[in-house]
Amino acid sequence: MGRGSYTASDWSKLKNSRNLSNAKNEREIFKSQSCDQRFDPRFIQIREARDSEDHPESLPIIIGLDVTGSMGYLAEKVAKEALNETMMKLYSTNAVKDPALMFAAYGDMYDQSPLQVTQFESDIRIAEQLLDLWLENRGNGDVAPNLLWYFAAKHTSLDNFEKRKKKGFLFTIGDKAECRTDRERNLKDTYQRVFGETVNMDVASILKAAEEKFEVFHLFLDENHKKANTIVELLPGHTMAIRPGEIDAIPEILISTMQLTMGMKTEAVLEQWPDLKQGIVKKAIGDLTIAKAERGLEF
Repeated sequence: MGRGSYTASDWSKLKNSRNLSNAKNEREIFKSQSCDQRFDPRFIQIREARDSEDHPESLPIIIGLDVTGSMGYLAEKVAKEALNETMMKLYSTNAVKDPALMFAAYGDMYDQSPLQVTQFESDIRIAEQLLDLWLENRGNGDVAPNLLWYFAAKHTSLDNFEKRKKKGFLFTIGDKAECRTDRERNLKDTYQRVFGETVNMDVASILKAAEEKFEVFHLFLDENHKKANTIVELLPGHTMAIRPGEIDAIPEILISTMQLTMGMKTEAVLEQWPDLKQGIVKKAIGDLTIAKAERGLEF
């Protein structure tokens, strides 16, 4: 997958056809009432990000959204604005030459559908598939981004990795991501139910496997994210945080993180953004290992 190019005109047409006005709420935008088999990991052997004539050096980017009850506003924001802004800014900044984007919706491990994944795409199909995801809106505290890590590790085939030995990017975004290690037994049952597979790996091992193919990051929409949250320990130097009211800056934060990882200096990264966004981005990326190393700080 990953042919074609994303254009502003295609987004405008889709927005009009789906009636995606700013007045619409999440239920009016995401109309699916159950998980579509196209996005259900039980029916997906592999997701491919391949090079093509349009994109000869495809770079896989996975964006996972927490869709538990407290996070509906995040998917709504991404659908209305952030997806289009991210794609347009990826091209305008030349941050990524040939992006192949996959969206994922992850919820609570006890949800009916704790994980949904789209195809890797480079054109308007990114948005079309995002809008067809099911927002289950449940959750009781065991939010499970590790399900996405497992899918990325075991169910993706990537030319970027297989041909060029380069990593893609995997971002998860949400207000909680505890990956509680005291629930490992229950997690095995969840893996069996979600993937139809017996998974004899703990969370740390799953993350390590995902990190072989992807640079993995988590963005907290919660400034108190370090309290009782094991993901900070699982992803040292790869977590960021913003306030919920700062989600307008998500496109800039994701792009900045990729640029830093690929060697761009922090000063140059920040200079490309409007003044109103620079402070938010600077704060968010300040705790990243790559930013600390540039400043000569210990980590």
